[in-house]
Amino acid sequence: MIPEQRSDIAAWIRSRIGDIADVVVKEVVVRVAFYADRNSTVPDSELRAAVEAALELAADSIAVGTGDGLDLGFARETAARRAREGAPLPEVLRVYRIAFGVLWKDLVDRDRSAVPATSELLDVATVILDLMDQHAVAVTEAYREAGASILKFQQRRRSALVEALLTGHPTPEVGPWEAVSLLGFPHGGRHVVVAADTPRVADEALPEVEEKLASHGLASAWRLAPLQQLGVIALRGESVDAVARVLEAIPGARVGISPVYDTLPETPRALRLAQAALEILPPKRAGVHVFSSSPLAALVVSAPAEGIRLAHRVLGPVLAMAADDRAVMIETLWVYLSRSGSAENAAQFLYCHPNTVRYRLRRLQEMTDRRLSEPREAAELTAAAYVVRLNPSAFSETRSDPNS
Repeated sequence: MIPEQRSDIAAWIRSRIGDIADVVVKEVVVRVAFYADRNSTVPDSELRAAVEAALELAADSIAVGTGDGLDLGFARETAARRAREGAPLPEVLRVYRIAFGVLWKDLVDRDRSAVPATSELLDVATVILDLMDQHAVAVTEAYREAGASILKFQQRRRSALVEALLTGHPTPEVGPWEAVSLLGFPHGGRHVVVAADTPRVADEALPEVEEKLASHGLASAWRLAPLQQLGVIALRGESVDAVARVLEAIPGARVGISPVYDTLPETPRALRLAQAALEILPPKRAGVHVFSSSPLAALVVSAPAEGIRLAHRVLGPVLAMAADDRAVMIETLWVYLSRSGSAENAAQFLYCHPNTVRYRLRRLQEMTDRRLSEPREAAELTAAAYVVRLNPSAFSETRSDPNS
């Protein structure tokens, strides 16, 4: 096609841009669901501007005989804006297909009067198809770039909202209740906090955990700290066991789970209990531990320094024993208390004779000068056992109380 013919067709398109744009906009708002929705944030004037810009590019492409080197910046900006508005990419692309389709139909109708000749019209078709392809590439790239940016923003926002819940220090704009709504949690629901040791600094301990929990109907939101991955999980009626089963299936995970709590201001406290549950796990060993629902366990964790002093005061002679002997005595006391104060039940768990359990307990009572049959003294022994159980690292090497 000679330059004069290209210029004539380009000029004809420019003279028809307004009429073609009218037709395109009417078709789009009928045929494309996102734009057909009257609640759409895209006004017809904005849609029309995008269509007119595409038709102008078509005229320019035909005038020079190629779509190469044209400025597709407007199309990219439009695609990014639609991504932020939530328009599906196929529907964004469909607008341009409709626009170029209407333009082609007008050119074919014009050809019926033999101006231009059919062979010339085929040359025009080649340019339009090339331009359609370039539009598709530019729009797709811009849409995906914007989508990635939006996703990163949403992830940062969710992380900040989780931080607000965990610390109990909400931002001026978003309090704990608003954060729950934005995270997609039900109001008035039951929650747990999860703390997991990261294998390396800022490396996820629980990869894809949000998706894995969601597949079991559990909504969650997470924050990655340098040494721990922290999450808040909405149970929606499920028990904490459902959470534990999902997390246990993640290889190598070391996870502490808080007791279930109901009111959002308890989230910072639940975090401390989840971290305490994590501390109970043997070092460098994978596992999932749910913190005891006992109020006494929560009490000793809430004042760790006082708890350690209490343990030394009550169990001092036992803690001064050699590590293996000390471990046997503490475990026997713990299992006995956890098995309803029954030597028989404790013996079954410890794989020993009930008389062995009784002997160890008798010796422990003599060493501590406290009797399990005396309520107040039994309470002190129970509290001290909780402290040692919940703070194993504080007693791993110590033979005596440095503060006594």
